[in-house]
Amino acid sequence: MFPRTCVVAGLFVVLLAALVDPPLAASRPTPTAAASVFSVEAWPAAALGGLSREIFNLALGAASCAVRSGDVEDLATLTVIDYSRPSTKKRLWVFDVRTRTRLYEELVAHGRGTGANLAKAFSNQPESHQSSLGLFRTEDTYEGKNGYSLRLHGLDEGYNDLAYTRAIVMHGAPYVSDKIARSKGRLGRSWGCPALREGIAREVIDTVKGRGLIFAYYPDPAWLASSKYLHDCASPDEASLSARASGL
Repeated sequence: MFPRTCVVAGLFVVLLAALVDPPLAASRPTPTAAASVFSVEAWPAAALGGLSREIFNLALGAASCAVRSGDVEDLATLTVIDYSRPSTKKRLWVFDVRTRTRLYEELVAHGRGTGANLAKAFSNQPESHQSSLGLFRTEDTYEGKNGYSLRLHGLDEGYNDLAYTRAIVMHGAPYVSDKIARSKGRLGRSWGCPALREGIAREVIDTVKGRGLIFAYYPDPAWLASSKYLHDCASPDEASLSARASGL
């Protein structure tokens, strides 16, 4: 038999090793941890800023569906636009889905065919100059007539799936600023693009490009009733989330 001192020393070494170098399995995110990212209850209330909890919950459900459907992989950011708010109010939020933090809260313009200060009409059609609703996947960037721009791929069939061919992109614009909002009572308007103030556009674009989703909201009854991202697969499936939402 080993002396008692040897047994005690051996137990101490085992415990110390566990603290210094925990098992690999314990360091990996569990399916439950991954799924909780898409539950609004898992987010600190302060992280939402001025965004409605109900709208954020819809956005999380749509993002969950997109991940499980394979429409986006390695999701890093979720951007929410609330077009029910006037253009003079901050109505675009960017969230880091891994750290559950808000990164930006910004002004954003809508299309000139969508309304003046308040948005009223949305379209998926070319030459409508209207904004589109639904879920978008962020793609690559380029330098165009509006400067540094981010291509968007519309995922909501019938509501924004023509965004790429319509050249609906995120870009900066001189008509988006607090000064313009105060002087005109509204922001300037785009041809349907979510346009940001020039001083922050590049930074936001570089943050969300490639591994992000954009959820553009308005209380449109037809879209709310028919979008697959709000219905067909809105309930998190823990196994799929664990497999596809790498790093969450």
